[in-house]
Amino acid sequence: MIRLLLIAAGYLFGCIQTSFIYGRKQGVDIREHGSGNAGTTNALRVMGRKAGIIVFIGDMGKMMLAVGVMLLIFRHLGPEAALMIKLYTGLGVVLGHDFPFYMDFRGGKGVASTAALILLLDWRMAVMGIILFFGITILTKIVSLGSCLTLTAELVLMIVLVLTGRLSPGVMASWEPLAVFGSIVVLSLIRHAENIRRLLAGKENKLDLFGKKH
Repeated sequence: MIRLLLIAAGYLFGCIQTSFIYGRKQGVDIREHGSGNAGTTNALRVMGRKAGIIVFIGDMGKMMLAVGVMLLIFRHLGPEAALMIKLYTGLGVVLGHDFPFYMDFRGGKGVASTAALILLLDWRMAVMGIILFFGITILTKIVSLGSCLTLTAELVLMIVLVLTGRLSPGVMASWEPLAVFGSIVVLSLIRHAENIRRLLAGKENKLDLFGKKH
């Protein structure tokens, strides 16, 4: 029951769709422009660098806020429940971001929010994620490639950390954190299906993080 409550609460936080809200204030429905995705990269392409930064911070912020609130509410469960709270709340936030009910379930791909979750989970995962994502994206100028490869690598690292005992599952069974985080990663890869098809065809769009379009 607690797990379901965490997912439900996370979903509500995830429905705070930064790119959609910011876009409407600018007279833009982000779903009708660019790739149609309500996320950081499309906001950057359509509305510029300032919008991209605001959306990125907003999408990361709602994850951190949701997890912080849930950790406070369920603090009586003790520190061993912290990982469970983070993961299930995080799953809910990503679901809310990807499938917001008031946007006909047309949201984003959850990368920025998942990045915030990774920062909260483990410092080793955070360091690797920063190096991999920015390294790949700066070198290739393909955000989707950096996102997909980084998230896949993060899942592999979590498996290693859990199986070697360096990341304790706490109150969860040893397989549970892997299943929850794995679900988040798989969902993101599914949401990137069109990008992956274009990558395989050599036709994926490029974007310089510093503002140049290709």
